Amino acid sequence: MSTTTIERRELGRFLAVAGKQFADGKGPAEMFSRAVDAAWHQMLGTPEYAAFSTDHAGSVLGHREMSGAGPVGWVAAYRKAYGPLPEIWFTDADGVLDEAALARYKATGTVVAEWDCGPTTGDGDDAAPGSR
Repeated sequence: MSTTTIERRELGRFLAVAGKQFADGKGPAEMFSRAVDAAWHQMLGTPEYAAFSTDHAGSVLGHREMSGAGPVGWVAAYRKAYGPLPEIWFTDADGVLDEAALARYKATGTVVAEWDCGPTTGDGDDAAPGSR
């Protein structure tokens, strides 16, 4: 799958929200979108990624395995900065929209999901930028 403009835009927004969470002393943001995560994986390890992450998050954020499920904690911060999450957040890596999850989000304003990764500041023993 090649990265589209919307996936890159949303990855940048995710990194911005994640960077702010780290700056505020909060834990890592949960990456629940397979489509946006696929774009992240494509960019990791490329010469472009460091500048992209720094432009959005203020530093180079790495990628780490981080399994979990439940309410996604950064959605309110995203909404305050950018408005409602677009459909791409509820789309898998093959482009299939989870209409039920999108409808629940539109009805409640919250996202309850599963995730298997998130960002790291790279200052610990987590995956360094470019790692999967």
